[in-house]
Amino acid sequence: MQEYQPQSGLLKDRNILVTGAGSGIGQAVAKAFAQYGATVVLLGRTGRKLEETYDAIETQDGPMPALIPFDLEKAPASDYYALGETLLSEFGVLHGLVHCAAQLSLLSRIDDYDVETWNKVIQVNLTAPFILTQACLPLLRKADDASVIFTSDRIGRKGKAYWGAYAVSKSGIEGLMETLADELEESQIRVNSIAPGPTRTAMRAWAFPGEDPASLPVPDSRIKKYLYLAGPDSSAITGCRFDCDAE
Repeated sequence: MQEYQPQSGLLKDRNILVTGAGSGIGQAVAKAFAQYGATVVLLGRTGRKLEETYDAIETQDGPMPALIPFDLEKAPASDYYALGETLLSEFGVLHGLVHCAAQLSLLSRIDDYDVETWNKVIQVNLTAPFILTQACLPLLRKADDASVIFTSDRIGRKGKAYWGAYAVSKSGIEGLMETLADELEESQIRVNSIAPGPTRTAMRAWAFPGEDPASLPVPDSRIKKYLYLAGPDSSAITGCRFDCDAE
């Protein structure tokens, strides 16, 4: 994978929705997808951050992105399905859905973990990707070649003390990915997950306040596998787990 070099125009004529597109890995993925020709639908909670991504993409002279402020934590399920209908009317088809949004609200023993925080983290990291994927499946089925990418974490593959709902939610994402990939095995939709590894993001800084951020790779360095899985070069790959820092 280290040798993988995406071709210019890799994602040309593809409509791809990216969650968490206002910062971190989601922003890096959105900008890279636009650079390689995709029309990117930017979804996130904070309009100002989405506008920063929008402006950055606009300077690349690629397809104009769409911007959708959306609160994955608080929106009722009906809003997700309404979003799916809006995407259908505006774009007609989706070629990709990339889940990058995540929340890490608390590091605590299970003994002390409060239920409200638990539910919020599970909602953003696991339930929201499930509902959004379900709402977008009709659009993904209209594509000749479609890809769903879940952003996971190695802590979701082997739990670790004090990571509570975050670890459990990422473990659930791996299960959701494998279940969906198996259900869609005979379709044109492939489903995979990526664990980016330690990356210079605000979430990482919050979880590891004593760590020097300059010692970590920037989000832009983590997009190679996202490009690979979003484009036609991975057309036979589904149900697989990838690690960005395990080249």
